[in-house]
Amino acid sequence: MIEANGITFSYGAGNALRDITFSARAGRLVSILGVNGSGKTTLLKTINGLLRPRRGTVHIDGRKTAAMTREEIARSIGYMPQNSPGASCTVFEAVLLGRVPNISWKLSRHDIAKAWEIVELTGLEGYSHRSTTELSGGELQRVIIARALAQEPRVLLLDEPVNHLDIRSRMEVMSLIRDITRRFEIVTIAVLHDLNTALRFSDDFILMKNGTLFAAGERDIMTDSLISETYGLPITVSEVRGIPVVVPCAEQQACHPPGKGRQKE
Repeated sequence: MIEANGITFSYGAGNALRDITFSARAGRLVSILGVNGSGKTTLLKTINGLLRPRRGTVHIDGRKTAAMTREEIARSIGYMPQNSPGASCTVFEAVLLGRVPNISWKLSRHDIAKAWEIVELTGLEGYSHRSTTELSGGELQRVIIARALAQEPRVLLLDEPVNHLDIRSRMEVMSLIRDITRRFEIVTIAVLHDLNTALRFSDDFILMKNGTLFAAGERDIMTDSLISETYGLPITVSEVRGIPVVVPCAEQQACHPPGKGRQKE
């Protein structure tokens, strides 16, 4: 489990985050949602210890991250930023780099075996000797996720993991993220911009607004009214073949009033 208690952070005079409190359980995929500038990426960086909060604490499995070394945090938290720096190496070498926090003296057979296990799990075995500079966007995202998994983290933090991908790659990468979250019994927290992707793959939701936690919970909190208030836009949630779909409504369009529930197609 991961717990954030009263997280407050400021870049300057004003607070970018104010009194953020939530918890997430193992085996759950959590989406952080909200408009640009609402504090989503700042929250991820605070959880990861890249930013130190003015107030509040983060605990992983009951242990306070502020009392952990950077090496201990790296072994507990896998982090994928919005823009991961590229490196010219093979796919296998890139995944193997994820073992660095676990290497005490030199690379072991266990480290190599673990890297191969992750390569196969993420469907990259056919690319293992290919240069990372030759990969498509979706393939490269798999490599970056695989590298984070090679750390054997308890928590996986992903900042906009599928935003620039085409619809097929987006489905494949999100399916992979959901599957590894459940298989390894880890907590995955992902910043997502596409509400339909979030609704389709996530177990829990954190809605951010103006640096505050506006709402948090399971899928039943994702109502028309709550999403509309979060984004400042009339929205209706419908269902297409049992799949929830968010439909934004222009002001001149007929859009049923928020809070009336989902409409089935």
